[in-house]
Amino acid sequence: MGRYRIRVATGAWLFSGSHNRVQLWLVGARGEAELELQLRPARGEEEEFDRDVAEDLGLLQFVRLRKHHWLVDDAWFCDRITVQGPGACAEAAFPCYRWVQGEDILSLPEGTARLPGDNALDVFQKHREKELKDRQQIYCWATWKEGLPLTIAAERKDDLPPNMRFHEEKRLDFEWTLKAGALEMALKRVYTLLSSWNCLEDFDQIFWGQKSALAEKVHQCWQDDELFGYQFVNGANPMLLRRSTSLPSRLALPSGMEELRSQLEKELQNGSLFEADFILLDGIPANVIRGEKQYLAAPLVMLKMEPNGKLLPMVIQIQPPNPSSPTPTLFLPSDPPLAWLLAKSWVRNSDFQLHQLQYHLLNTHLVAEVIAVATMRCLPGLHPIFKLLIPHIRYTMEINTRARTQLISDGGIFDKAVSTGGGGHVQLLRRATAQLTYCSLCPPDDLADRGLLGLPGALYARDALRLWEIIARYVEGIVHLFYQRDDVVRGDPELQAWCREITEVGLCQAQDRGFPVSFQSQSQLCHFLTMCVFTCTAQHAAINQGQLDWYAWVPNAPCTMRMPPPTTKEDVTMATVMGSLPDVQQACLQMAISWHLGRRQPDMVPLGHHKEKYFSGPKPKAVLSQFQTDLENLEKEITARNEQLDLPYEYLKPSCIENSVTI
Repeated sequence: MGRYRIRVATGAWLFSGSHNRVQLWLVGARGEAELELQLRPARGEEEEFDRDVAEDLGLLQFVRLRKHHWLVDDAWFCDRITVQGPGACAEAAFPCYRWVQGEDILSLPEGTARLPGDNALDVFQKHREKELKDRQQIYCWATWKEGLPLTIAAERKDDLPPNMRFHEEKRLDFEWTLKAGALEMALKRVYTLLSSWNCLEDFDQIFWGQKSALAEKVHQCWQDDELFGYQFVNGANPMLLRRSTSLPSRLALPSGMEELRSQLEKELQNGSLFEADFILLDGIPANVIRGEKQYLAAPLVMLKMEPNGKLLPMVIQIQPPNPSSPTPTLFLPSDPPLAWLLAKSWVRNSDFQLHQLQYHLLNTHLVAEVIAVATMRCLPGLHPIFKLLIPHIRYTMEINTRARTQLISDGGIFDKAVSTGGGGHVQLLRRATAQLTYCSLCPPDDLADRGLLGLPGALYARDALRLWEIIARYVEGIVHLFYQRDDVVRGDPELQAWCREITEVGLCQAQDRGFPVSFQSQSQLCHFLTMCVFTCTAQHAAINQGQLDWYAWVPNAPCTMRMPPPTTKEDVTMATVMGSLPDVQQACLQMAISWHLGRRQPDMVPLGHHKEKYFSGPKPKAVLSQFQTDLENLEKEITARNEQLDLPYEYLKPSCIENSVTI
């Protein structure tokens, strides 16, 4: 006879506990035993029991549990179960971290990570095969729009698997803040009903409510060329700027602009010429909002880097050359102030479109969803890579499903307020998907390709590279615990299936764009996993958080333009500028959504600080602990640097980076 001490931990979320009775069995290598327990798990509690078992169970392999209900199936969120065996046996952990529903028996394997080839005990192999078979019935792929990455098969959030849903606190916060934003919009509309809307200062009438200190700075300085240039490096979208290697072929310089050509060529020779080309927008159809046609452009901006590190615009071409306009008007800082301001506004509107659709929605949200669905379909809970990745896919399927039903859906927010809405956004996403390369998701490759390595004042670039290094060390630490040689990587069928599922299925044959279809070495696996974790955490933080700061003052990043781009400079008046920028209703909606999506989430889990213990044993714990230490050291470095800056860059401070894509 042996005495076993059992601890059962229940989640701390609302409704995690259950009034239903839970039955437990211990399963060991030499037998199994039902435990006579009267367990009705309570939210946030760890309940402890001592039970004598008549026979020697041997090394524990599983805990089986079954929840009984009479009238109501009261779901239970089980965190984990730990069991201390008789004598000097080590405590065994059985991670769960999921909802227990119905009356089926749920088997929790002992939490030590195992590769498929490591299974000396066939029971674990059978378990992982059954788990994947069941998961592949639950987590199915769907096509939201042809030509885009595949998504989870869920038309509504209620169709999602329960373990991918928001917990109750998250759901309540998300839905109440939407209602608060709608109320604020209504109040602003009432406030402006009897007011004029004729000059830029009239936007002050709606610039109240939730906003940040940096948003106030943008409000004051948004017309400055220096702040305009700064945003390409450290703003909401630092992903488009590149160092020029030649003068762009689309930059048609008419006669009389020899001085400008000379200046551009001088900066080019000095390595200080940069460009932001929005050609991806060329030919995308513009929205029609409440019966009024909206407008899009595909600008090109040429900028120079001053010796002091400031990036300043030199020339803006709002539209590329075409047969009817072989030499489009070029706008210069020396032009009449309103003409130059309107040209910059067209650039900022175009940046809004590419930021939200290409770099935010596609490159973080949709890529993260592909990683999440493939992980649930191909990697069982015992797999070390599942244990590594699962904290980084929390809430991603639900936030993306909500986006497809509220943000980019027919009649959604894009259709109501954004110039690419009404179908143009889908065409733009298709173009962006066709250009989505593996290298573009890896900062060392992407920044090198864009010529931004070592650029003074490029804080996104500096912090992204440091985070990439730290995440890479963490990933390598975990990988090397389980894959000692390259042939072990090549011989893992679950891992190889996961790789193919991402590249060939989720990303729709993306091997032509550099994504791998197999892993041949430890280093190749580590690089890919670093990309996965970086995309789901740091990159999303860099791209998402700036919305609150840079988009709250609507003229700085107008969501739509209501008049065609100017073709002359002398005719631009304040009426032209105000007639081009969003109207009151569109501006209010932009402000409300910028706050809702850009604010810090109340249940935010910082990078590397998830509480779930998926791994068992001291070695993975030590790797995670070192990861946390590295992040804390980077936090101190960034904090000290930011204290010396007029515009602190905080989006990649580890404490500000969420552990997954949740908003």
